Amino acid sequence: MSKAAELAALIGGQKALGHKNLVKNGAMVVAQRATSAASDTTGTVRTVDRMNPEISSAGTWTQSQSTEVPSGQGFVNSFKLDCTTADASLSAGNVCIVGYRFEGLELQRLNYGTSGAKNIVLSFWVKTNKTGNYVVNFQNIVTGGTSRTCGKVYTVSQANTWQKVEFPIEADTVAAFDNDNALTGLMYWWLASGTTYTSGTLSNTWENTTNANIAAGLNVNLADSTDNEWYITGIQLEEGDVATPFEHEDFATTLAKCQRYFTRVPTIDGSTAYTFIASGMATDTNQSIYPISYPVTMRANPSLTTSGSMRVYNGGTVNPSAGITLNSVSNYSASVSVPTGSVLTTKDAVLVGLNNDVDANFQFDAEL
Repeated sequence: MSKAAELAALIGGQKALGHKNLVKNGAMVVAQRATSAASDTTGTVRTVDRMNPEISSAGTWTQSQSTEVPSGQGFVNSFKLDCTTADASLSAGNVCIVGYRFEGLELQRLNYGTSGAKNIVLSFWVKTNKTGNYVVNFQNIVTGGTSRTCGKVYTVSQANTWQKVEFPIEADTVAAFDNDNALTGLMYWWLASGTTYTSGTLSNTWENTTNANIAAGLNVNLADSTDNEWYITGIQLEEGDVATPFEHEDFATTLAKCQRYFTRVPTIDGSTAYTFIASGMATDTNQSIYPISYPVTMRANPSLTTSGSMRVYNGGTVNPSAGITLNSVSNYSASVSVPTGSVLTTKDAVLVGLNNDVDANFQFDAEL
């Protein structure tokens, strides 16, 4: 095919128009919470945004944003899992998985559940010291119906070497993805599993979910030694039958996509000690309220956690604060309630900011 014909095909398939990748932060460049988190025995998003380990009695792990990447591919970061306490004998339901979660609104363009359902193709770079057969599993969680699943096996034949994996996923004309902002689609990279999920037969096409079939074909236990580690980067899920080069995008674009699910104020760009975050008003002598606008509209009304030491300033008195809570919340803004000692005057204008902790922040979480 000529270059002109190839470009015409890409444009016709809308692959040259940008935003082809259904996976946000596939290059692992955004890590708003932390760059490393140790002693993980249950798993959740703790470092690289959107990367969600799920662990059940399958060792202890450190997850991190790594600078170990495949050479010459334009990547600067990967996601790493490092086994720190081994479990060489897994019970039936024990698992170690790295997951990526989709809301239904993201997947409607695939037209699943119709005769016009579109094929997709997954590609990624992976590196591990442990050779063998691994499984990637895809799931459609159908509300009020029967969930659907399909899986693929990839083989790591050379230890400690980056390899690119890619395979097509046939469209499912049977079941649609729910059209809402809730958890609807899943991708799971299986690293260890007991027989509950491996004792059946893996289906390479979509079928009604049977637990025993989900990770069948997996023949490694990455949790069996503290020497084991696993890296991934360059995850891309796109329409079509053939993987195209990874869609690198600018950091600000990727950050904004991730902030739909998690936002920290101040942002990960960093601050200095005693920086002010927001202005507000004293509602009584020992309480003040501050409006916060998120940088993007979030997926749903978030929960709030705080990190580090904050202070309240009312024109001269500095009051270290603790017990910060949400006063009101929506998916585009919130107000936070900050208690102090009985030092304020009702209706005072007040400021809230960092104390001497440059990494203090508000964290708004709307993860799937």
